Amino acid sequence: MSHPSPRRTRDPARKQAAILAAARAVFAERGYENATIREIARRAGVTHGLVVLHFSTKEQLFVAATTPDPESLFKGVLDDDVTKLPERIAASFVHRMEASDGADPVIALIRSAAGDQQAAKALLQTLQQTAVDGYARVLDIPDLATRVNMMGAHLIGVAFSRYVLADGPVAAMSPDELIARLTTTIRTILFD
Repeated sequence: MSHPSPRRTRDPARKQAAILAAARAVFAERGYENATIREIARRAGVTHGLVVLHFSTKEQLFVAATTPDPESLFKGVLDDDVTKLPERIAASFVHRMEASDGADPVIALIRSAAGDQQAAKALLQTLQQTAVDGYARVLDIPDLATRVNMMGAHLIGVAFSRYVLADGPVAAMSPDELIARLTTTIRTILFD
């Protein structure tokens, strides 16, 4: 008596989520240049072809895997009290970076810039547009994109010093001191 073979279930959303999770892990461990689609597929439990079907290129997969969800990125940051916005941005950034274990999109951006500037530019553009769109919900200033770009450049520099090189006075600060100092600089960038 033969048993029917188990049916394969098609669940593209689950498979895509597995691909993105595997990609985040591989990019965090190996960086953009050393990550391979084959390794990502193996970890996701899918074929190389399925990864390429969902994400045509490694660069597209990198951007999709490392771009944060806007709702989670801005959770607790955007509210009606704009005067406290710099403090909320600083606290959110520091808490996110402290908890990321090196897998934050800003760290991915920094690490990928050395190996593949095109991938880094694509991620930077996506992160900047996400930030501009989010802050536009609460800030009505004519040069918002420029100010958000300046804030992003500042935060990337802090991330490089503290979370990549982990050296110098910025790396030695307590999280609370870093939040206080970032609040001051972010306030200047956004409102002066």
